[in-house]
Amino acid sequence: MSRRYRTTRRAFVGGAAASLALARPSFAQASANVVVIGGGFGGASCARALKWLAPKLQVTLLEPNKTFTACPFSNDVIGGFRAIEAQRFGYDKIAAAGITVAAQAATGVDVQGRTVTLADGSSLRYDRLVLSPGIDLRFDALPGYDEAAVEVMPHAWKAGEQTLLLRRQLEAMDDGGLVVMSVPANPYRCPPGPYERACLIAYYLKAKKPRSKLIVLDAKDAFSKQRLFQNAWTELYPGMIEWVSLSQGGKVTSVDPSTKTFVTEFGKHTAQVANVIPPQKAGRIAALAGAADASGWCAIDPVTFESKTAPNVHVIGDACIAGGMPKSAFSANAQAKACAAAVATLLAGGAPAAPKLINTCYSLAAPDYGFSVAGVYQPKNGLLADVEGAGGTSPVDAPREFRAREAVYAQSWFDTITAEVFG
Repeated sequence: MSRRYRTTRRAFVGGAAASLALARPSFAQASANVVVIGGGFGGASCARALKWLAPKLQVTLLEPNKTFTACPFSNDVIGGFRAIEAQRFGYDKIAAAGITVAAQAATGVDVQGRTVTLADGSSLRYDRLVLSPGIDLRFDALPGYDEAAVEVMPHAWKAGEQTLLLRRQLEAMDDGGLVVMSVPANPYRCPPGPYERACLIAYYLKAKKPRSKLIVLDAKDAFSKQRLFQNAWTELYPGMIEWVSLSQGGKVTSVDPSTKTFVTEFGKHTAQVANVIPPQKAGRIAALAGAADASGWCAIDPVTFESKTAPNVHVIGDACIAGGMPKSAFSANAQAKACAAAVATLLAGGAPAAPKLINTCYSLAAPDYGFSVAGVYQPKNGLLADVEGAGGTSPVDAPREFRAREAVYAQSWFDTITAEVFG
């Protein structure tokens, strides 16, 4: 094991302990209304942390879906070795913690009046508002790809029916067929996700349709954990995955759903199964609240997560611009806790302390083959910046036993975080 990786594990353990050391007694008298929009890893974590930190707070979680379907591990469903039911979680235990869970969508925010409008026409007053809306797909950014096209060329970047659709298309494909996946430029949800998906589609093809091939059309020349992924492709799926980088003509400029064709600056690729991961932006309510900038994402204060354009509104998770911190479930969970502490402190009349946050992203190349990247982040120059010397990736020369252990760690991470957030 490399020295850098040992540092990573120590940083993770230390950071995790620090993130749990929340000083509840100092917030015990805070009493106000906090509305949290979005019931994913960020929003649900924040609501629970707020209620734990300051039990007198009136915390309302707005989430129109009665069941949350997790994106982490959804690539396993596509790969055919995990049931979608293992990805689904309810909100009963969050409600049991004293949080008002409202199964409604937020349709508007009046920042001056501090109210949220709901889909049924009613409104909620807030003292502080936390937005954790996740992502929306940018249908204006890839010609040919619209809301109808997702039924033919699924994105599967929001877990659920799209995940199952992509899975069914792979099952229906002929042996010897071509799967094509497009990957957008940064930023987007879960930077390692497309490459893990490539692995697990190849895992399925190798077992069921070994004459088939996968082409990954990428709008970048480099990606997260690149050496680890490419080593896994060579070791596990030789000749099955072809990665086409930006400089090789990998950027997709348009698609044609009628023929499942990807158009690039260098040519066309027609697939039997077409997986389009389109450009993304913060969930719609962020723009309605005035928290999203021209990039489509939300600039925030890295200490409090308060929006730089919408006062008393905080943004966490995939929707925010978090500097070096990636758009992952772990990041959303860590940001949620820091944001909750900041909100509780502000409502109690205090000054929030600068947080130190951690993230770890596990990826699977096969059910028994995993690796990870970890990082530690702190506020610097208005963003969340990497702490120099902390974090790192799995060693590139690790034996298969090490990869197998990391696959187990990955499952343990998922079980732990979903139990903490939803259980």
